[in-house]
Amino acid sequence: MKNKQTYLIFSGLTFFLLLCSAPLWAASAPITIEADHMTSLEQENNVLFSGNVDARQADVRIQADKMTVYYTNAEESQKQEVKRLKCSGNVEITKGEWLGTGKEMNYLAKERKVILSGDAKAWQDKNLVTGDTIIYYLDEGRSEVVANRASATIGGKSGKKKSGRVKATLTPQ
Repeated sequence: MKNKQTYLIFSGLTFFLLLCSAPLWAASAPITIEADHMTSLEQENNVLFSGNVDARQADVRIQADKMTVYYTNAEESQKQEVKRLKCSGNVEITKGEWLGTGKEMNYLAKERKVILSGDAKAWQDKNLVTGDTIIYYLDEGRSEVVANRASATIGGKSGKKKSGRVKATLTPQ
């Protein structure tokens, strides 16, 4: 029994270390984005991709219904750089064997932080973690899974109250 508990704890720690150990973006690799439609809004310094968006850089792949790429103004720096990505609708992000999903995703380039929100889920092999929001701090090698603090009533006014919770399912090998 004690060995099984030790194994489950070790598996859980290994899962979370694998989840956030490698940087998401390979800075020097080219980024390719394909979509059904693209709109460039030069005055607002962003580009909107919509319809079956599929973006790739090295071994990272992002798929979504919509993706807006926000970039720096050419006057602010010598070259334009990506400041932020905002994805919505059926968001799926993969890196190697890791998969994260949610209704929305924000990538903040300066902070090197990825935020999956709206029924966020992440898988590493058969292990699963879920919450309302999953935040990856890429350079710090850590992640957070957050559940809404508000409780929900199930079954109308007389139903049970269920508070938002983080859930992890660890599958032994």
